[in-house]
Amino acid sequence: MRRIYGLVFFLIVFGAAVFTFSPRPLPVFPATAVSASRLLLLGVAAADKRVIAVGERGVIVLSDDEGRSWRVAKTPTAATLTAVTFLDSRRGFAVGHDAVILTTDDAGETWTQVHAAPDEEKPLLAIWFENAERGIAAGAYNSFYETVDGGNSWRAATAIKGDQHYNALAGGVDGKLFLVGEAGLIVRSDDAGRSFKGMSSPYKGSFFGILRLAETSWLAFGLRGNVFHTSDDGESWNPVNPVGAQASLMGGTLLPEGGVLLVGREGTLLESRDRGSSFTARRTADGKALAAVVRLPSGVRVLVGEGGATRLDAGG
Repeated sequence: MRRIYGLVFFLIVFGAAVFTFSPRPLPVFPATAVSASRLLLLGVAAADKRVIAVGERGVIVLSDDEGRSWRVAKTPTAATLTAVTFLDSRRGFAVGHDAVILTTDDAGETWTQVHAAPDEEKPLLAIWFENAERGIAAGAYNSFYETVDGGNSWRAATAIKGDQHYNALAGGVDGKLFLVGEAGLIVRSDDAGRSFKGMSSPYKGSFFGILRLAETSWLAFGLRGNVFHTSDDGESWNPVNPVGAQASLMGGTLLPEGGVLLVGREGTLLESRDRGSSFTARRTADGKALAAVVRLPSGVRVLVGEGGATRLDAGG
């Protein structure tokens, strides 16, 4: 029964209930090339000029031409991967189902599994590093892991008591950190995740993402196009209410000069040019659900989701 609940949670978190994804065999690709449009990808990051995306059944794909072409990396797991982050141009981490944590030190060419707990049936959904040695991974059923040795080993810890689902986290070098999740869950840490306190939430729907805009300014977003802004480190939140946005929002990235781009189901793109105070809405041509986005130094945005990976040129 717990396995069934875990599957249902995954479908909800990533909008799969609304994406209407269904299990399917992965297409067979040559080792040197892949049609990324045929994959379900859930996380994306940049390592210098390389783009790395992760997704269903342990797939990790790499692009060295800003998302125009992709190839498959070597991975040790078939567990679905949900998020990826890089500390520098070579060292990165990915997390996913079965509490899998992978690491790479060659810019994503090869990966090593450093943690897994398949019997617990707790997918990890987010990962963040305070510095080169200490990091945090979080996910469903109050799953929360910490490393203090650069990701070589991970120990189970507790953020707050309960059985909450943590969907996303964001933080900074000053130690401020937010975890957001189901049922309006918002918790804050002022010491880089060593301790947390619950914050009053502006609504009871789930949050799927959070971005730090400035020193005390954050943006949380989630179900049915709900976006909330705080300018006092979460002590109070104000609804942004983007015009024309009803689809659930799953990921986002910061743009230059106070810009923000959020992405979600139905190919939703919400863009702000005033530090998240207001947004304009549009959709991708194919209308396929989007899970995450990263902005490259050139200004190109790479989007991943139901349709694999696509790109928006700078200004597009």
